[in-house]
Amino acid sequence: MVPAEDEKSFPLPERWPRASKFALSACAAAVAELVTFPLDLTKTRLQVQGEAAARGSGAAAGQAVPYRGMLRTAAGVVQEEGLLKLWQGATPAVYRHIVYSGVRMVAYEHLRDSVLGRAEDESFPFWKAVVGGMSAGAIGQFFASPTDLVKVQMQMEGKRKLEGKPLRFRGVHHAFMKILSEGGIRGLWAGWVPNVQRAALVNMGDLTTYDSVKHFLLLNTPLTDNSLTHSVASGCSGLVAAVLGTPADVVKTRIMNQPRDKQGRGLLYKSSVDCLIQTVQGEGFMSLYKGFIPTWMRMAPWSLVFWLTYEQIRRICGVSSF
Repeated sequence: MVPAEDEKSFPLPERWPRASKFALSACAAAVAELVTFPLDLTKTRLQVQGEAAARGSGAAAGQAVPYRGMLRTAAGVVQEEGLLKLWQGATPAVYRHIVYSGVRMVAYEHLRDSVLGRAEDESFPFWKAVVGGMSAGAIGQFFASPTDLVKVQMQMEGKRKLEGKPLRFRGVHHAFMKILSEGGIRGLWAGWVPNVQRAALVNMGDLTTYDSVKHFLLLNTPLTDNSLTHSVASGCSGLVAAVLGTPADVVKTRIMNQPRDKQGRGLLYKSSVDCLIQTVQGEGFMSLYKGFIPTWMRMAPWSLVFWLTYEQIRRICGVSSF
């Protein structure tokens, strides 16, 4: 038992290790989110484009669907709405990553080091990394789901304005309060099931791949624990996360963006499975990969910026490498 007086002399990361890791991962995630956010907005616009259920309900009747690629979509947002609209919804996105990344990183390290058990040589079986990554992602996303809902809905406000529809929100606080007043607490967690499913898959790609590739390189190659190793591992994690997470991301985006009744129930889809079936039947299987290129192009630099920033911040603050 360490005396209280001696404990106060310890560095902050040693006195409150989990709180420190939460704060460090939240800072790194906020930097990565702001740098890559325009790609996230472009991805969201592409994913709701040509939505079969919306056409069938008459929500988009008489409107031509402007099928555009990633660059033309981004250019269209700048031309039609203004440059700063590429960051519309960035505030709730940063809020989301403060909660999501903070919780998932702390949860994964706890599962890896204390629950699942990492070997003394720091090797970690792949199946344990999969379980840890999916569990940590699901836990983090459940807590962050309300902020993700606000982010997705605010990203679509510019499109609603161009279509002549009234804007739903005046800002982040108004969005939270309006969703809460219309759907109650349950309304804030609308779409949480596909959200958690997506987060589990994405983190199986992100956390699991990064951790596995990094320690494989350290144990089996001459590479050391430096920025080059972190870059290679983060590049692999971004690609795998995009491949695994895009279908669930399409479903999540459509469920979160659909209109709702006074009880908070969706008017287009009954569940994530119903959305999946309607999307495949109405638009084909490859519609599940709408927005894949911007998703991958965002996840790759996001992973690179996040992991490099996170590892360097940990090192500067005297916390051991991830």
